[in-house]
Amino acid sequence: MSTQNKKPRWRYWLRELFFAVIIIAVASYAMDFYHSNAAPKGKAPEIQAFDIDGQLIDVNAMSQNDQPVIVYFWATWCGACKWVSPTVDWFTEDYSVVTVALSSGKDERIHSYLDAKLYHFSVINDQQGTISREWGIHVTPTIAIIKNGEIKYLTAGITTPWGLWLRMLFA
Repeated sequence: MSTQNKKPRWRYWLRELFFAVIIIAVASYAMDFYHSNAAPKGKAPEIQAFDIDGQLIDVNAMSQNDQPVIVYFWATWCGACKWVSPTVDWFTEDYSVVTVALSSGKDERIHSYLDAKLYHFSVINDQQGTISREWGIHVTPTIAIIKNGEIKYLTAGITTPWGLWLRMLFA
């Protein structure tokens, strides 16, 4: 077999990788569009509640500062949240992060979960589903980026640290 007819293998794999990234990006965008269809757009619904540590949180008031606020809807039982929660926790060092735990049990259970995973984000326990219904959230994890009381980005499913960072950068 002639070496002239053989293409370098790295070109083949680079092309395959390129197409895989394109397919994943398109599928991710389509899933975001589908899952966020029922969620609000524009002005963010109010989230004024006490977190599991007894602190009053007002997301729209927090979003009036220079930096946007990350609102993370998650659950202790959510498999995909196990991939996203570390990313969200990492952002607590530099950004305001408010999380809303959906159907995750009593405050003590959530505290135990946070302690076991070494997470440091504040959590509003939405045991009755009031906040998630008002927001139209049906999928966990869902992340909203709020700036000046407006929803700048809403994404559902797994996101990477880079993806979240870019959304924060352009919010």
